[in-house]
Amino acid sequence: MNTIGTDFRITLFGSSHGPVVGCTIDGCPPGLPLDERMFENDLALRRPHPGIGTPRRESDDLRMLSGIKDGITTGTPITLTIANKDVDSSKYERFKAVPRPGHADYPAMMKYGEHHDIAGGGQFSGRMTAAMVVAGTVAKAILSTIDVQVGAYTRSIAEVVDGDVHSITHILEERGNNPVRAASADMVPKMMDEILAAGEDDDSVGGIIQCHCEGLPVGVGEPFFDTVEGEISKMLFSIPGVKGVGFGAGFGATKVRGSENNDSFALIEGRVITVTNRHGGVLGGMTSGMPIMMRVALKPTASIGKEQRSVDLATMRETTLKIEGRHDPCIVPRAVVVVESAVAMVMADLCIRGGFIE
Repeated sequence: MNTIGTDFRITLFGSSHGPVVGCTIDGCPPGLPLDERMFENDLALRRPHPGIGTPRRESDDLRMLSGIKDGITTGTPITLTIANKDVDSSKYERFKAVPRPGHADYPAMMKYGEHHDIAGGGQFSGRMTAAMVVAGTVAKAILSTIDVQVGAYTRSIAEVVDGDVHSITHILEERGNNPVRAASADMVPKMMDEILAAGEDDDSVGGIIQCHCEGLPVGVGEPFFDTVEGEISKMLFSIPGVKGVGFGAGFGATKVRGSENNDSFALIEGRVITVTNRHGGVLGGMTSGMPIMMRVALKPTASIGKEQRSVDLATMRETTLKIEGRHDPCIVPRAVVVVESAVAMVMADLCIRGGFIE
């Protein structure tokens, strides 16, 4: 399915090398200010940076086809398209016979046969996340009506890890000021070095994105099967390259006792808070009023220049291939705003469903 959400629904369409990628958004209330600068600011965060990103340079020309009039939402479905202009499909046809390791080529060929659109990865391409980003722009605007903010940054690239704790204000101010989308200035050259070293070796690296969502009221979430963690995780795993999601202490909670892992409650100026936030802002699948905090693991980019082993499906013999073309040695920096958008879409949907947003 290419549609997700209940009261705030997003349908993706298009493909990596088709005329456009885009989305239709249903459930956005009327009267919400949205202008092109808001979309452009988010799309700019997703674009590759010269030197550490793919040579593919898309201007991301956005068209608002419906649902927005004079910069204000009308309450009808919003349809947005982003043009694909810098495409080169010449190197992809051979992957129908020899699938690329780490890509969706093989299962997609088995599922769709000769009709699979393999150019640029088709609909399995990271290019589809451009449409997720503009849908996230709408979701963040909806959440702002109840003073909820979502912010993400690069926590680690390979073995370089930012161990500092950052406020969401700091994250939103800093992650746009550097090419790796880090929240700490001293992390930038170290992360850059990891990416550049991998690229020079015709290889790639992965990393971890940390995302915070603050300002949410208590009780957002629809247990049992539509929990905050469950809905967010489903959305995050739709992002190509995501291989792990953890909330709060995550897997670290397995190494301590309950007395250490439990977050004690306290009162501050009449407001119930927890002294620590190992639960990551979610208890029983519902928001606790503390910031939602999660970490998202992304694998190294699958497209690399090194020779790799594969199978020729036409002859059913083992063979090797080298992937030519344009790719990122690390997709983590470009995925930061995608993670941010994914979380915003889920929380907008859950807030509307729960009656927290009219």
